[in-house]
Amino acid sequence: MNHNLSVTLIDGKQTAEDIKVEIAAEVAIIRAAGRKVPHLAAVLVGHDGGSETYVRNKVLACERVGFQSTLLRYEDDITEAELLVKVDELNHDPEIDGFIVQLPLPAHINPDKVIEAIRPEKDVDGFHPMNLGRMVAGLPALLPATPSGIVELLSRQGIKTSGKHCVVIGRSNIVGTPVSILLAKNLETANCTVTLCHSRTQNLAEICRTADIIVAAIGRPEFVTADMVRPGAVVIDVGTTRVADTTKKSGFSLKGDVNFAEVAPLASAITPVPGGVGPMTIAMLLLNTLRAAKGEVYSR
Repeated sequence: MNHNLSVTLIDGKQTAEDIKVEIAAEVAIIRAAGRKVPHLAAVLVGHDGGSETYVRNKVLACERVGFQSTLLRYEDDITEAELLVKVDELNHDPEIDGFIVQLPLPAHINPDKVIEAIRPEKDVDGFHPMNLGRMVAGLPALLPATPSGIVELLSRQGIKTSGKHCVVIGRSNIVGTPVSILLAKNLETANCTVTLCHSRTQNLAEICRTADIIVAAIGRPEFVTADMVRPGAVVIDVGTTRVADTTKKSGFSLKGDVNFAEVAPLASAITPVPGGVGPMTIAMLLLNTLRAAKGEVYSR
């Protein structure tokens, strides 16, 4: 095996930190001018371990940049109707600039219904059909946080995307589909030729081997193996699956969608898990909240 010692670890943590510093500077100016600082609310239903962690990190990130934040917790027996009433309250609360409803939701609640109930101008996750539609049309939009975080990460790492072949594995509405659209856009930070692969794709390994950039967002731990990666490719790992691990105090370790030990020696650059795409998602959520507060996309 070709052990490429010059692999670049793409540090999402540091890049997210840089973005937070920029946001904090802007919030300081807003505060100094006596204007209202951005306010993000998060709705958490039930006690999913992963969601608990994400939401806690989002609240901490808000404090870090000087935003106000509100965490609204509900037990997992809340009805869909009750949750929709809460969403409507947040829609009409002038104090709240943006809010998210943390997914996944309990089985008896239809997530699409909840997402569509959020006013597009407060939809800082960027999941509302209006924001997705505007993104597809190339209009200003609150962009989904993980996909825009991936594009930002490539751009700030100085990774050339123009004319490159990018293979996206996974077609979810949260990551795969939107990142494939963003990377294909006629923008300085994109201009890729994109192939979107999924569970029905034939010759997946063969297609992946033609990629200059692989975005793995399939939600299956260590799915991407060495035989799928062309030497010198850039590998972006979006996966975060909790896998039981008795050596860890928490009892689990986080695994990405890429078999890091196998793939890293082949790649020219690769994101680690954790510390890669995850921190970027939160940074972009903060950026969306700032843009919503300023009325950049939808006038206030």
